[in-house]
Amino acid sequence: MKKVRLADVADVAGVSMKTVSNVVHNYPHVTPEMRRKVQQAIDELGYKPNLTARRLATGKTGMIALAIPEIDHPYFSELSRYIAEEASRLGYRVIVEQTLSNPEAERAVLGDREAGLVDGVIFHPVRMQSIEVARLQRDVPVVLLGESTMPVTADHVMIDNVVAAQEGVRHLVGEGRRRIAFLGVVSGDTTGSTDQRLLGYQQGLVDAKMPLDPGLVLSVSDFTPEESARAVAHALASGLAFDGLICRDDRFATGALFALRQAGVQVPRDVAVVGWDDTELGRWATPPLTSIAPDKRELAATALELLRERIDGYHGVGRHRIVSHALTIRESAPLGAPALIPR
Repeated sequence: MKKVRLADVADVAGVSMKTVSNVVHNYPHVTPEMRRKVQQAIDELGYKPNLTARRLATGKTGMIALAIPEIDHPYFSELSRYIAEEASRLGYRVIVEQTLSNPEAERAVLGDREAGLVDGVIFHPVRMQSIEVARLQRDVPVVLLGESTMPVTADHVMIDNVVAAQEGVRHLVGEGRRRIAFLGVVSGDTTGSTDQRLLGYQQGLVDAKMPLDPGLVLSVSDFTPEESARAVAHALASGLAFDGLICRDDRFATGALFALRQAGVQVPRDVAVVGWDDTELGRWATPPLTSIAPDKRELAATALELLRERIDGYHGVGRHRIVSHALTIRESAPLGAPALIPR
């Protein structure tokens, strides 16, 4: 099949090749009517821009990279979708890179791996520390996600984890829960998320004038639902009494629900459970999971907005953005659920 050229699109649309080029490169001064005509011709002919020529003409590839710890983590997979949708709206395509929280893989993201391939990177680091990120010379614009690093030289987007955890505790206290556990502290955890959520949990108890009991902070050896289920089962077997549980993510919460069900503990009557991330995993748990919900769509849009400004030439100091969150209430910790006071 004959390759469709820019000139072919111009002929069908009845415009100049320059106008077609302006639409393809998403230049803002093109009128909506002209953009519509050109896009209709592009769709009709199936025109595909020559990326090599585009790069030579503009110095840009139209590609961005998204570097995340795990592609199969429910939160990151859902966030990736929102980022890809927002990037497409802005005329970018997305390459997804998995680091598995490996420090060398993370350094490569900010090293030369992406140079020449993409126009910018959205990056969720885990192992790299703030000063290390700040020291690396970057040839590609970067926007950071997550809680582990916040260098003043880089743009950064996150939610307020401390406040969100306080709100989760406040909800459980408001429903009559008086011994609220936290799941959990992870051995060797360097994400930063757990520390902030644990801090918010403690602050929530202080706000409610409830005692801080270290025995209610459960320890786990890794981030799997299996390990969280083991930790909850061990706590129950040891006689630990709790009537509320706030979890660091939905995977931990689903593991906790499994362990509680196996032990004959009814949710939410005996123990009300709050997860984190409001993922599809929690929506289909048994019972459906009340969960702290970062606004993933807002997070994606904010990260893309900052990255596009960097790509377009912004060289100022790093900008830190806090996006919104909410508490999605479902059956695992509903409003008005009767609570049994643990003995």
